[in-house]
Amino acid sequence: MIMQSEFRPAAVVVGASRGIGRAIAKVAARERGAVVVLVARSPEGLAAAAADVRAAGGEVFTLELDLLVADASARLQDFLSANGLYCDVLVNSAGYGLRGAATLLPIKDQLGIIDLNMRALGDLTLSFLPAMAARGRGGVLNLGSIAGFAPGPNMALYYASKAFVRFFSEALHQELRGTGVTVTCVAPGPVSTEFLEKSGASRATLFKILPKLDSDYVAERAWRGFKSGRRLVVPGISAKLIALAAALLPSAATLPLIGRLQRRSGDPCPCGSGKTFKECRRLRHRAMTTGGP
Repeated sequence: MIMQSEFRPAAVVVGASRGIGRAIAKVAARERGAVVVLVARSPEGLAAAAADVRAAGGEVFTLELDLLVADASARLQDFLSANGLYCDVLVNSAGYGLRGAATLLPIKDQLGIIDLNMRALGDLTLSFLPAMAARGRGGVLNLGSIAGFAPGPNMALYYASKAFVRFFSEALHQELRGTGVTVTCVAPGPVSTEFLEKSGASRATLFKILPKLDSDYVAERAWRGFKSGRRLVVPGISAKLIALAAALLPSAATLPLIGRLQRRSGDPCPCGSGKTFKECRRLRHRAMTTGGP
């Protein structure tokens, strides 16, 4: 049996099998005597990420876990205890998004965004923060997005979930000031990972015109910002400009622009007619001006 005093601190990276999470795990592994716990659903992704951590000089543990199960945080805590570890730093990088009209996307898939991007992140954060505060060290690094700075028509729930991550993280940062515990939100713009393709965002004009950041670049700045105690990290000049524009411009200006940039010409109309948005708009305009179809 391992005595509590013998437990070692670990950086726990959730969503570590790919993308920014995997990149942050490599950065965390460079810390002297680093112990990194990788959590994800994919055994193949975990194995590849573990190899990266070892190559970076860290000691690695892996846990295959679906964050959507009701007792995910308890299972993670049990795994840490069984290996003589405690969560010193929690990195929440698991999440997904969907592009398309909210009236047409499958409801179950959309609600899954809430479950993973918000509920699971909130559960893990709230589960590990009290012990961090009691120890007076450590913290949480949450993966947000520049999408969290404005409403996002045609990716409505994804943008809303990232706004939650941002505001939740910033509020906790303020609550924990002076305790030795840091909560940081990193909010990058588009990053060259498989997220863009899986979510369907890569086919939208907005994500075609915005420059893509490298996941290693984002990870380095996220970790550096967290270690320096920053509340919010926005990597990249373009993301900073977008955040500034979102703060200065009224929603009446940004909503139509974002909606157009995230809609493709061949996308179906939200009304469910099966016609494209452009076709439906033309028909509605004709009916209004001529009184017939």
